This record gives sequence, structure tokens and C-alpha cells, in this order.
Amino acid sequence: MPPNIDPAATAWLLVSTALVLLMTPALAIFYGGMVRSTGVLNMLMMSFISIPLVTVVWLLLGYSLAFGDDAGGGLIGDLSHAGMTGIDPNTVHETAHGGVPELLFATFQLTFAVLTVALVSGAIADRAKFAGWMVFVPLWTLVVYVPIAHWVWGPDGWLMSFGALDYAGGLVVEVASGSSALALALVLGPRVGFKIDAMRPHNLPFVLLGAGLLWFGWFGFNAGSALAADGIAAAVFLNTLVAGCLGMLGWLAVEQVRDGRPTTFGAASGVVAGLVAITPSCGSVNTLGAVVVGTAAGVVCSFAVGWKHKAGYDDSLDVVGVHFMGGVVGTVLIGLLAAEVMTGGVEGLFFGGGPAQLGKQIVAVLAVAAYAFGVTYALGTGVAKVVGFRVSREDETSGIDFALHAETAYAEGVHGHSPRRLDES
Repeated sequence: MPPNIDPAATAWLLVSTALVLLMTPALAIFYGGMVRSTGVLNMLMMSFISIPLVTVVWLLLGYSLAFGDDAGGGLIGDLSHAGMTGIDPNTVHETAHGGVPELLFATFQLTFAVLTVALVSGAIADRAKFAGWMVFVPLWTLVVYVPIAHWVWGPDGWLMSFGALDYAGGLVVEVASGSSALALALVLGPRVGFKIDAMRPHNLPFVLLGAGLLWFGWFGFNAGSALAADGIAAAVFLNTLVAGCLGMLGWLAVEQVRDGRPTTFGAASGVVAGLVAITPSCGSVNTLGAVVVGTAAGVVCSFAVGWKHKAGYDDSLDVVGVHFMGGVVGTVLIGLLAAEVMTGGVEGLFFGGGPAQLGKQIVAVLAVAAYAFGVTYALGTGVAKVVGFRVSREDETSGIDFALHAETAYAEGVHGHSPRRLDES
């Protein structure tokens, strides 16, 4: 092992990378429980297929464009590491406390890219062609995720130089996926029966299991981003736990007051909302700040998921209401709650935050949201015209699992839905 590689940091990052990779299958289970019984396999597949598709494009071009030397203006990296050229087991990615193998750092970042595009799939559940999704995933990774990752996390990225803070992906993962989800939902249009049929989750135990596995993986997502096994990683780990807890409590409190009873679906959603919000701020706030961030996210997102019915966009699984709004809450609150002990001296009025940092956070949110929405809308429209992105009305109403995959999840049907037979195709 090269002398400047930190063995402890490397070991922790290996574990964290595995934890973040687990989050995509966890998301598949979470989303799969939320859809109707006739579309659960398709929902699972949209997450799982993202793993190989993003892996190929990331290793060929994505990592180099995101984390390579800046090619100009802080907008995109160069192709010096295309195909992982120039990187071997002895290549070191330097950190503040030493270094980790660059192959491991690239793999860690790959798992983030996989999860981000998988998040977008929730907005178009029950109505998207699988072939269209397979074309969309690698293209979106290259033209949306990769540039934003360079802006925010690249050493010479323009938002990094600007001073915007995003510890583990509030901008790169949550705001980008939420904005893209809204754009894609508008491109495909609403599901048949939107605002008329209940479209309730078909398997709430799946939803809770998926949320629990996401929470487990999120410790690697956030604390692994420290790229070290130290006190900061420990603080981030605790912040992640605290925000998930308070997100659940905040959401359930709203349900109790508004609806008269707390729900298991609300509990799972609240956990995810809290975790989303703490993602950008986990390395910038102290434990009390994590309490505020998690609570705020649980309350705000519990109301935001209802906006789609008033605005008329069909975000099937509330990617906009939870991931976009949670990401905005966590990113903006950095400007109010940033703790000097965590950030190394952000000046301000309240726990170290202040007007200057708040302004930077707002600018970053607006820039990432506008770019992700605009490019995704154009890309989704192009895929719809060239390949096709929306299943037929008949296939949607009868169930896309059988129509697209010739399979059904439940041999005996669920909630009165009888599976189609092969001889009926």
C-alpha cells in the first residue's frame, strides 16, 4: 500500500461504498411497495437496471467528466481519465487527512450516481416504457448528473469556488433528482385515473422495509463522505440518525393534527424526508441543528406531497414533494444553522450561518434546479419522440408488469387484481 493511503479511511470507505450500493435495491423495495400490484416488477426493474447502465457510462466517461481536471469555467471536467485511464490500485485520491485509493473513491461516487437516477423513476411509476427508461438513464447521467457533480464537488467546479456547501448530495442528488422528476412527469403526463382513483400503496410492509434499508445505507452515504474515520464522520453519523428520527416525528405530528391518526406510510416518508434534508447539511450543522433540519423536513414535506393534486402534475411516488423539497430545506438551512466547529469557520449570526452563506445556498439551489429541469425536459421529450416513453392506455390499465416483462409479481393477484395468463397475450 502506498505510504500516503490511510488504511482506516480506506476500510471505512469500502464499507460505505457497499452501504450506498445497497440503497438502490432498498429504493427498489421502497418504491415497489408504493405502486399498485400490477406494476411492482417494473418498478423494481427500473431501479435495478440503473446499476449496470450507470456503471458502464460512469467508468467510460462519467467519472472523468465529473472529477477530472476542469475543462473550463468550472462547468465540466476533462477526459484525462476516460475509461479509467491513468488510474491503478496505487493511484491516490488525496483527502484532508491523507488519502484513499482513487479506484475506491471513483466507485463510491459511482454508487451516488446510480441512486440519483433511480430516484427519478418514482415520478413516472406505472406508465413508462422500459426501453425508453434504458435509453434515458445513461444519457441523463452524462448530461445532468455529471455536470452538476462537477459544479458542486469538483475541485474547480463553479459552485465549489462560489462557496456553496453540499456535504453529501443535497444539490447533486436530491435537488437534481427532484427537479428532473418533475420535468419527466410533465413529459409523460398523468397516469390513467389520476385524481380519480385512490392508487394506494399495494404493500406497506415493503415500504417500511425499504425505508429501513435506506436509513441503514444512508450512514455510508453521509458519514462515508467524510472520506476519513474520524470525529467528523462520527458527528455526521449521529446527525444522520437524529434527522431521520425527527423527520419521522415531524411527519407523524402533522398527520395526527391534520388527519387524526398517524400512518405507517407517513412514518416511512418522514424518515426519508429527514434523511434527504440532512444529506447536504450533515457536515455543516451540530446535533441541535440536525434536530431542526429533520423536524423542518418532516413537516414541510408532509404538506408538499399534496401539491401535485393542486398543480396537476402526476409525480407518482412523491419524488418532488420529498426529495426536491427535502433537499431544498436541508441546503438552505445550512445558511442559518452552519456550525463553525463543523465547517471550519463559516461566519454568520446563528450557529455560524449568516446572510452571505444563505445567499450562496439559495443561488446554488436555483442554478441546479433550473439546469436539471430544463435539460431533463428536453431529454425526456427527445426520448419520447425517438424511442417512445409512455405505454399504451390498455397496457397501463391492465398492468405494465405483464405487458412489458411477461411476468406478474403475485400468482393469485392482489386486492382483486387477477394476473393475466400467457394465453391472453
